[in-house]
Amino acid sequence: MTVRIGIDVGGTNTDAVAMRGREVLHAVKAATTADVTGGVLDALQTLLRDVAPASVSVVMIGTTHFTNAVVQRRDLEPTAAVRLGLPATECLPPMVDWPVDLRDAIGNHWFLAHGGCEYDGRELSPLDPAELAGIGVEIARRGIRAVAVTSVFSPVSAAMEDEAARILAHAVPGARITRSAEIGRVGLLERENATIMNACLSTLSHRTIGAFRTALAASGLRCPFYLTQNDGTLMGADIAERYPVLTFASGPTNSMRGAAFLSGTMDAIVVDVGGTTTDVGALTKGFPRQASVVVEVGEVRTNFRMPDVFSIGLGGGSLVAADGATVGPSSVGFRLREQALVFGGGTLTATDIVVAAGAAEVGDRARVAHLSPELIRSAEACMVRMLTEAVERMRLTPEPVPVLVVGGGGILVPDRLGDLEVVRPPHHAVANAIGAAIAQVSGEVDRVFALEGTTRDAALARAKADAVARAIAAGAAPDTVEIVDVEDVPLAYLPGSATRIRVKAVGDLRV
Repeated sequence: MTVRIGIDVGGTNTDAVAMRGREVLHAVKAATTADVTGGVLDALQTLLRDVAPASVSVVMIGTTHFTNAVVQRRDLEPTAAVRLGLPATECLPPMVDWPVDLRDAIGNHWFLAHGGCEYDGRELSPLDPAELAGIGVEIARRGIRAVAVTSVFSPVSAAMEDEAARILAHAVPGARITRSAEIGRVGLLERENATIMNACLSTLSHRTIGAFRTALAASGLRCPFYLTQNDGTLMGADIAERYPVLTFASGPTNSMRGAAFLSGTMDAIVVDVGGTTTDVGALTKGFPRQASVVVEVGEVRTNFRMPDVFSIGLGGGSLVAADGATVGPSSVGFRLREQALVFGGGTLTATDIVVAAGAAEVGDRARVAHLSPELIRSAEACMVRMLTEAVERMRLTPEPVPVLVVGGGGILVPDRLGDLEVVRPPHHAVANAIGAAIAQVSGEVDRVFALEGTTRDAALARAKADAVARAIAAGAAPDTVEIVDVEDVPLAYLPGSATRIRVKAVGDLRV
C-alpha cells in the first residue's frame, strides 16, 4: 500500500505526517517560515528521512497563506470588479461595504454593465457586448490583469458570466478572470466580494502553488499534490491556483477532520490550540459544521462555504499579565522556543504557566520555579474561563458531548471543561496534518430551482446527480461517492413556486 503525506502550515508550526491506510507512520513539526514554503521543505526533508520518496503516491497541503494575505493587506493584485446587473443594482456598487484600506490595496476599480437574470433564469436585462468591450478597453488601459465578473443570480444561470468573461479576455490579453458562479452561493454582494477576493489573490496563488511544486520536487517527490478546502475536502493544485479563496479556514477544518479520524467520534466539539489562537468548532457526521450565516474574512462579508469556527486569542505562546489576570491575545507565535521562560527566554507565556503548574513537561521546569502560586492559579483560571466560554458558545444541546483537544498547544486544556469530558486522541498534536492526509474529494450544488412544471423530488434528484458528477470530476472514485448533506429551503418570498437546494457529495480520492 502506498504512502500519503499530509502537511498543514500554521502560524507557528508546519506539521507533516506520513500515513499508510489508517496507520500514522511518522509525524514531524517544523517552524513555519516567513515565506511559508521554507517550513514545508524543512518538514518534508525531516519526514523523508524515514519514508522513501518513491513510495509516496500523493501529498495534501493545507495553508493559511491566502487568508493571511487578505488579513494583512499584502501581496494583493489590482483588480477590476465587473458586475452584470444594470439597472437594478446601481444603488450599491461593488466593494461598497469593504474596509477602505483593503479597497485601496486593490485599487477600487469597478464597473457596472447590463445583464443578469431572475431567480428562475429569466433575463433581467440583455447583455450588451459593446458595453463590455468598452469596459475591457478601460481595464487594459489601466494596466489591470485581475478581473472579477459577477452577475445577478449567476448560480442559477452562468451563461452571461461566461459570455462576459469571453469578451473581457479578448479585450484584456493575459487577464486572470474569476467568475462568481464558480466561487460563491446565492446572495449577490457576498458572492461578489468572494469573487473579487479570489481575483486579487491570483498572482499570489500562481507564485505560491509554484513554490509548493518546487519544494516537493526538491524533496524528490514526483507525485501529484492537492490543497485542502475550507469544507474539509481536496482540490487539485491547478484548481487551487485558480480559486485560492477556497482554502480560507482550511486549517481549523483539517484539525476537526483529523480529530474525527483519530478519535472515531463523528459528533463532538473540537478545540484546536495552536501557538497564537484556539479555534473551536463542531463536528457533525465527521465533518465541520458549516456556518449558516455570512462569514467575514479580513472584515469583508462573504458567503462561500466556511466552517462554523469561533477563535480566541489563546495559544501556547500567549503573553501572560504580571498578575495572571489576562492571557493573550498577544503571542510570541513561532518564536515560542526562543522567548518562553522554559526555553531560556525572558517572556512569560501560557506554556510557562502549565509547566509551572506541573500539568506538562516541556522545556526546563526549573526556569519557572520562581513563579508564585497566586500568579499560576490566576492565569490557569483565566485560561479555563476562556476555553469554557468558547466551548459553550459552540454547544447546541444541553446533553453532554465529547470535547476533542488537538494541536500543539493542547497542554493548556484541563481534563474537564464545565460538565464536559476532554478527550486527547493519539497523535493529537498533528491532527491538522492528519486531517489533510485523509481528506476526501467533494462536489457541491447550491441553486434555486423553479418548481413550475416539475416536482420538488425531481429537483432534489437533479441536484444530487449534479453534486455526485462534480465530485467525480474533481477526482473522486465513483464507487465511493455518497451524499453527506442535503438542504431544501422553500422560498416563499419569491413569486411562483421556488426552492433553494444545497447538496454536498464526497468520495475518496482516486489515486
